[in-house]
Amino acid sequence: MPKKALIIAYYWPPAGGPGVQRWLKFVKYLHQYDIEPIIYVPENPNYPITDNSLEADIPKNLAVIKQPIKEPYKFAKLFSRKQTKRISSGIISEKKKQSFTEGIMLYIRGNFFIPDARKAWLKPSVSFLSNYIATEAIDTIITTGPPHSLHLIGRELKRKIGVKWLADFRDPWTTIGYHNKLKLTKRSQERHKSLEKSVLNQADKIIVTSFTTKKEFEELTSKPIAVITNGYDVEKLDTSIQIDKQFTISHIGSLLSERNPKILWESLSELIVEEKDFAHDFQLRLVGTVSEQVIKTIEDYNLKSFLSLTGYVSHSEAIKLQRQSQVLLLLEIDSESTKCIIPGKLFEYMASNRPIIAIGPKDSDVEKIIKETNTGQYFNYQDKESLKSLILAYYKSYKSGQLKVNAIGLQAYSRKALTKKLSEVIKSL
Repeated sequence: MPKKALIIAYYWPPAGGPGVQRWLKFVKYLHQYDIEPIIYVPENPNYPITDNSLEADIPKNLAVIKQPIKEPYKFAKLFSRKQTKRISSGIISEKKKQSFTEGIMLYIRGNFFIPDARKAWLKPSVSFLSNYIATEAIDTIITTGPPHSLHLIGRELKRKIGVKWLADFRDPWTTIGYHNKLKLTKRSQERHKSLEKSVLNQADKIIVTSFTTKKEFEELTSKPIAVITNGYDVEKLDTSIQIDKQFTISHIGSLLSERNPKILWESLSELIVEEKDFAHDFQLRLVGTVSEQVIKTIEDYNLKSFLSLTGYVSHSEAIKLQRQSQVLLLLEIDSESTKCIIPGKLFEYMASNRPIIAIGPKDSDVEKIIKETNTGQYFNYQDKESLKSLILAYYKSYKSGQLKVNAIGLQAYSRKALTKKLSEVIKSL
């Protein structure tokens, strides 16, 4: 008999963005490893981004259980629809000086909704799932966060009925960048840390997506921690896509003000002046939400006429654009707190067979993976001359028809290989 695993998640199709894809892909392959997944998600969630194309990846025989959730955002919309949508997705205003309304909303969000605004789902979920788990003979429950309130559901079910519990952290809890922007009181900060430590020590096993997060958590718990990154889906690869004729450097995904590498814009601006052919062939393509400050900086470096802006696109369209591009751009905030962030798109970038230019903090997990797989080059925010030289080298390879990647070890990051690793963790409980 297959081992039954109940996955408690918030993000599920038609939700868009990276948060939904991890477990959507896992459940696609788990049955191949003698694990029967069952999904438990909200019936009426507040998703800031939707992508209906992801529904095609839901296995037809998958059991999806839904229960109502009460969220505060419909009331917050009375203050500001735009700010509510941004805060609900974990994005804090980029402005140095926040508006009074946003300041109040952040204070309420940080101090009255601990650990997050989905906390009201805790009691009804524990009540419903306690009976469901017994009736359906569930072997294991898995909680995935953020939102981290879902881990509290797992903790209470573990306490109440003794079910085996695996906690999956797609992002850190108290060390993630936006956590310190929530205007937390000292008491609220201590509450977050207490809950974090409680989850880490009461779960039977923990999964994280980065090596840095594992090290951080090992300071808080002695429980087993497995690193299972995000990955790419082999079935999504389409080798018939034609690469752009122009020398396109593309960034796919949100580009906020703190991810604004002036060394890149400056390098590109200089190459346009110094290399006549480069000016003729070059295009900068930004796909997704781009902050006004980033656009202004690009314009200040005289790159406006080379800029192609595309708004949010479906996941399938994003994959296509990645494979069309000559070079792919990955940008992360230059901060100690972002060393552990491994964007899900990195793995799809790697599988696209296009060279990656990544810019971020020194000694990050992204740097480690790019170097190990030989899928591109990684730079710090101080490496301007090296960055400029690489762009020119890539351009010359493009002109000679030799711009390609000789990747190694990519198979370890396929969704199927990662699901096998996950199945081994589940079976070990």
